[in-house]
Amino acid sequence: MILIRKATEADIPRIFELINALAIFENEAAAVEISVKQLLEDGFGAQPKYICFVAEIDDKVQGIALIYFRYSTWKGEVVHLEDLIVDENFRGQGIGEKLLNAVIEFGKERQVKRISWEVLDWNINAINFYKKKGAKILEGWQVVQMDEQTIKQY
Repeated sequence: MILIRKATEADIPRIFELINALAIFENEAAAVEISVKQLLEDGFGAQPKYICFVAEIDDKVQGIALIYFRYSTWKGEVVHLEDLIVDENFRGQGIGEKLLNAVIEFGKERQVKRISWEVLDWNINAINFYKKKGAKILEGWQVVQMDEQTIKQY
């Protein structure tokens, strides 16, 4: 049985493992700079920066959906889904759908105007899954970022 719930501090080491597994899947293993300590502080400190839902099977976390709030000048409060991760050995069992449903339900409860996220253009399974759920893949938009080194130059 799959149990979906909000993450607790005790879940952070496993969440960190899943984040690293995603980085490996995306061929970006060296890009993970965050630590268990920072995840704890940022998620459970005085002013939490994110909310994380976990999928638990047999008392072990096998998937996560990590979200945070953003503000749209056109829409108002929106939710950003940073990562939806399911352990490779548990994919295809409905965990991703249950996690995404939890995020959608949370968004409905908060009455947000939009839930948004990115997906790699080569991740066809994820793209098809999101389309099946009714999400739109926005063509013509590019993700823009400045890394820490660039920021420090200013």
